[in-house]
Amino acid sequence: MDTKVYTGNPFPLGSTWDGKGTNFAIYSQYATGVELCLFNDIKDEMESIKVKMTERTGDIWHVYLPGISPGQLYGFRVSGPYEPHNGHRFNVNKLLIDPNAKAIAGTINWHDSLFGYQPGHPDEDVSFNAQDSAPFLPKCVVIDPSFDWEDDKPPKIPFHQTVIYEAHVKGFTQMHPDIPEEIRGKYAALAHPVVIQYLKDLGITAIELMPVHHFLTDRHLVERGLTNYWGYNTLGYYAPDVRYSSSGILGEQVVEFKNMVKQLHKAGIEVILDVVYNHTGEGNHMGPTVSFRGIDNASYYRLTDDKRYYMDFTGTGNTLNAMLPNVLRLIMDSLRYWILEMHVDGFRFDLASALARELHDVDRLSSFFDIIYQDPVISQVKLIAEPWDIGEGGYQVGNFPHGWSEWNGKYRDCIRDYWRGADSMLGEFAERFTGSSDLYKGDYRTPTSSINFITAHDGFTLRDLVSYNGKHNEANGEGNNDGESHNRSWNCSVEGPTGEEKVNKLRKKQQRNFLTTLFLSQGVPMLTAGDEIGRSQRGNNNAYCQDNEISWINWAEADSELLDFTKKLIHFAKEHPVFCRRGWFQGYPIRGVGVEDIAWFLPDGTEMNDEHWNNWYAKSLAVYLNGQGIHALDPNGERIVDDNFYIIFNAHHGSIEYRLPESKYGDDWAMLLDTSTGSIGEGASYKAEEVVLVKSRSVVVLVNPKK
Repeated sequence: MDTKVYTGNPFPLGSTWDGKGTNFAIYSQYATGVELCLFNDIKDEMESIKVKMTERTGDIWHVYLPGISPGQLYGFRVSGPYEPHNGHRFNVNKLLIDPNAKAIAGTINWHDSLFGYQPGHPDEDVSFNAQDSAPFLPKCVVIDPSFDWEDDKPPKIPFHQTVIYEAHVKGFTQMHPDIPEEIRGKYAALAHPVVIQYLKDLGITAIELMPVHHFLTDRHLVERGLTNYWGYNTLGYYAPDVRYSSSGILGEQVVEFKNMVKQLHKAGIEVILDVVYNHTGEGNHMGPTVSFRGIDNASYYRLTDDKRYYMDFTGTGNTLNAMLPNVLRLIMDSLRYWILEMHVDGFRFDLASALARELHDVDRLSSFFDIIYQDPVISQVKLIAEPWDIGEGGYQVGNFPHGWSEWNGKYRDCIRDYWRGADSMLGEFAERFTGSSDLYKGDYRTPTSSINFITAHDGFTLRDLVSYNGKHNEANGEGNNDGESHNRSWNCSVEGPTGEEKVNKLRKKQQRNFLTTLFLSQGVPMLTAGDEIGRSQRGNNNAYCQDNEISWINWAEADSELLDFTKKLIHFAKEHPVFCRRGWFQGYPIRGVGVEDIAWFLPDGTEMNDEHWNNWYAKSLAVYLNGQGIHALDPNGERIVDDNFYIIFNAHHGSIEYRLPESKYGDDWAMLLDTSTGSIGEGASYKAEEVVLVKSRSVVVLVNPKK
C-alpha cells in the first residue's frame, strides 16, 4: 500500500474504488475519533494497518488511500463516550461493520468480546468490555462495481399483470435434483435455466426474495444448534448475504447476485427484495456491538427517555430511527443502490409501520413516505408494505399512501375463514374478492394496492393450512409457545398426515379452492413457493430458525396434479383481463342490484340484496363478471373486452343446486373450472336459467364467450 494518506471525500459513504485507490467515508455525529482498520486476510485476527481518519466534513469522517483495490478487507473502530444512560455506547475495542459496505466476508463467530459490556457482569450493559472483537467479526470488502449487464432492461410489468412468487434463495433450490449440487441454495441456482423455466411455466412474473441483505444469526439460536434462516436481522443494507454465494466471499457475491438478476430479467421475471429497514440485528441493550451501536448508537436507534433502553416496535429489541436525516439517507441510498447498481425491480418492506412512526404514532405522512414519494428513482419501482408492526396502533392495513401496495392481511383472514366454514359475513368475502375497495378506494388507489395472499413465509404452508388445527413448533425449542396460535386453519377432521383417502381428497380440494379464489380475485396475487406442489412444514408455522428439510422445498415429493392445476389456473387468470382489472368495478357499493359490470346471486338465480349480505351463516354465493364492463384501454388505445364469467363459491358441507341467471346475463354457458374434480378446460354446456350442481366445498367457473 502507498503510505500516503489523502483527505478523501465525504460522499459517497462506505468504500469506493476509483481504479487507483479507495475512498472511505462513515457517518458518526458523537464520535471523538474514527480509525480505519485494514486486514490482509480473512483469517487474520488483527488488522495489519490502522489509519486515523482525521478529516471530518460535518458528521462524516473520510479518508482516501491510494493503492487500495477490490478485495481489500476492512472495518472501523470508533472512539467516544461509553455512557449507556445517555445513549452512547462507543467502545474502541470493538471492530465495527461499515453500514455502507457493499460486501461482507464471512459471518459472526460468537464470542463475549463482541459485546460492549461484560456478559454476566452484575452491572450488565452498564459495565465496559475491553476485549478486542476483531478476531470474531466478519470483515467488510472493497468491491469492483463494474459488471457487464448486456443492455439489461427492467421488465416493468404493470402491477395488474403481476404474479408474485415469495421464495427463499436457499429453501427454493437446496433440494432441487436438476440443479448442480455446488450451486444449490445460492444466487446462481436461481439463475439456472431449470429454475427460470419452472417459473415461466408456472406463470410467475416477479420473484420476491426473502431477505438477502447480510444478516446476523442470534447467539441464542447458534447455541441451540439453530439459525436465523429467514434473515430478518439485517447488518448490511448494501451487501448481498455471503451465505448465498457459490463463487466467493471477496466481492464475488455481488457479481453472482447481479448475474441472477440479469438472467431473470432476460426471462421477463422481475426481482423484488424483502427488506428490513425497521431494525437491525444488534438487538436490545443486551445485544452485541458490531456496527451501528458502536458507530453512533444515539444517531441510529429510537431510544426511550432513559436512553439506556430502546423503543421496540418490531419485537426484535430495537427500532431504527427513521426520523433522523442520517438514517433516512442510509435507507434511501441503500434503496437507490439496489435499483441502480443491482437492477432490482421493487421492495417489500418488513414491518413498514415502524418506519412510518413519528414519535409514538404511525403517521402516513411521515418523512419516510415524503422522501420516497419525491425520489425520481425509488418512486418508480414496486413498493410493497407489510402494513403493521407490534406497537400500539401499528396495524395499518389500508392506510398507506398512493403509490404503495400492501400485504392485505384482511384478505388472508377472510378467505381462510370462508373456506374453513367459519361464520363470516358474505359482504366481506365480496369486498376481498373484488379488490378490497373498503380499504383502498381513496387517494387514487386501485385494486392493485392489495397484495392478496393466503399464506406467506410466516405461518402455515397451504398444505398445512388444510392439515392442522394447531401449530406444531416443537423443533424450534421454545415449548411450542412461539408462532401464531390463531391460524384460521382446518385440518379436515384429522390432525396431520393421514392415510384416510376421504380426508386427503378433501384437503386437495381445499387447496384448489384457496388457489382458485386467490388467482381470480382482483388485486395482485402472491403465491408462496412450494404451495403449488403441496409443500409441508410438518405443522410448523414459525420455521424462522429451521435451515433444514422443514423449510426446504422437497421436490421429490411434489404433488404433480396440484402443480398442473396451478399452472393452468394462473395462465387462465392472466389471459382474461376481467380478473386483473386496473380499475374498480363501477357498481360500488357492491351490495346492490342492477349493477352493470358485476352482480351477485343466490342459488335460485336472483340477485342478492342487503339482507343477504348481512347473513352470517350463508356459505355460498355466485358472482357474474361482465367482460364488456372493464372500461379500460389496452396499450394501443383499443377498448378491452373479455368473456363473461359466472363463478360459484360453495363452502357448505353439502352440494348445492345453482340456477343460472336469466338470459340478459348470457344465453350459453360452458363449465370451465371445477375444483371438486380439479378440471380446467371447457366442459358441460348450460343454457340461461338451467341448474348447475355445485359439489360441497368447491368452486365452479362458467364462461359465456364474448361475441
